[in-house]
Amino acid sequence: MASDFFDEMGSRGAEVRQAYRTLQAWLDETPTEILTLRREEAETFFRRAGITFAVYGEGGDPERIIPFDIIPRILEAAEWKQISDGLVQRVKALNAFIADVYGVQEILAAGHVPREEVLLNEAWRCEMQGVALPHGIYTHIAGIDMVRVGPDEFYVLEDNCRTPSGVSYMLENREITMRLFPDLFSRYNVAPVDHYCDELMRTLTSIAPRNCVGEPTVAVLTPGIYNSAYYEHSFLADQMGVELVEGPDLYVMDDVVYMRTTQGPKRVDVIYRRVDDEFLDPLTFRPDSALGVAGLMSAYRAGNVNLTNAVGAGIADDKAIYTYVPKMIEFYLGEKPILKNVPTWRCSEPGDAAYVLDHLGELVVKEIHGSGGYGMLVGPKATKAEIAEFALRVRAKPGKYIAQPTLALSTCPTFVDEGVAPRHVDIRPFILSGADIRVVPGGLTRVAMREGSLVVNSSQGGGTKDTWVLKG
Repeated sequence: MASDFFDEMGSRGAEVRQAYRTLQAWLDETPTEILTLRREEAETFFRRAGITFAVYGEGGDPERIIPFDIIPRILEAAEWKQISDGLVQRVKALNAFIADVYGVQEILAAGHVPREEVLLNEAWRCEMQGVALPHGIYTHIAGIDMVRVGPDEFYVLEDNCRTPSGVSYMLENREITMRLFPDLFSRYNVAPVDHYCDELMRTLTSIAPRNCVGEPTVAVLTPGIYNSAYYEHSFLADQMGVELVEGPDLYVMDDVVYMRTTQGPKRVDVIYRRVDDEFLDPLTFRPDSALGVAGLMSAYRAGNVNLTNAVGAGIADDKAIYTYVPKMIEFYLGEKPILKNVPTWRCSEPGDAAYVLDHLGELVVKEIHGSGGYGMLVGPKATKAEIAEFALRVRAKPGKYIAQPTLALSTCPTFVDEGVAPRHVDIRPFILSGADIRVVPGGLTRVAMREGSLVVNSSQGGGTKDTWVLKG
């Protein structure tokens, strides 16, 4: 393992950092056999609970268990405050941007974001122009991927404003950690995360549509059991005490959405949808979709139902739009960004494309609309043949790619087959925006289980670990 990576524990020839000293003492007194046994117990728990993640590239195996690392990641209260403040600022600006581009488009008129980057973007939904949403909020649930490269250096890697997943794993990771290691947990003063679903329900009810009468009815719309995140859909519906529905369970009459129940039709006011835009309504988007609800967009535009996240929110997911977020923060909020962006080259610009092609072996190159670690090149880890093949892709469609330097992602102690060893991590905190903004104290820490790997995505073999934010 290279020595220039920041180790969050500080155990690589340096003094153990304050937050990890109790953990280090616990590891010193805990035999490896016990850690191995606890890891096996965790896997059994996840399998029995049905906590799985289907990987489409591998046949969508519904029995795939995401590797879980039993050693928690620990963040000091001051570290978390910096992150949390930056996340609130960023999500405010992202929501302002989405509202603006579907409204008067001030930021485009000012020239801070090129019109073509928005209006010709495949995530742009012209159907949303002029649609007024409660509180002007478009991304009610955001998952912001972040990496750490130094003691006080946190970077935003990408913004997930469409349908961020992973929060159920964050909650289950906490439950199993407390169950397996109550003695270790009791030695720390850890901020809770188990109130997330209550906060989510509060957020969803706070964004009821303008024509809602009485207490709003909330439902979770899932594509079905073959979706990779189906476990999360059912988990969240169960925890919130709302119905988990599929497209055929809903219908629209007179621009009002109803749910079929054994007691007869029931009006639905807020839909937490985990179905992509293009499949939501066959009358507006793909006519061959069997996952959505015919007439849903008409009810949406009429103000009779609200959707979480909003249709078209994916415009802020775009990896090219990401590069303009610091400018959005200054433009809409009049503030300097608290969290840094990773320096990024947009291959749509000839100068940037030329630089990227000359330095492919040093950079991470990503598809603008890619996710899950697919469609990307990690230059320093790639073969000459892979680099040459990717160069052809970039030359053919330069506007499809962005590139970033290979960041020295921080490492955390991880229990692997060889014992406790440092592995690279990122984190996805979750931010809820409705009548107000709430950030759960923690997030989904993803870990690259293979030595030296910088790819933490679950779809690429990465695992997860519990994230402890210490109370101040």
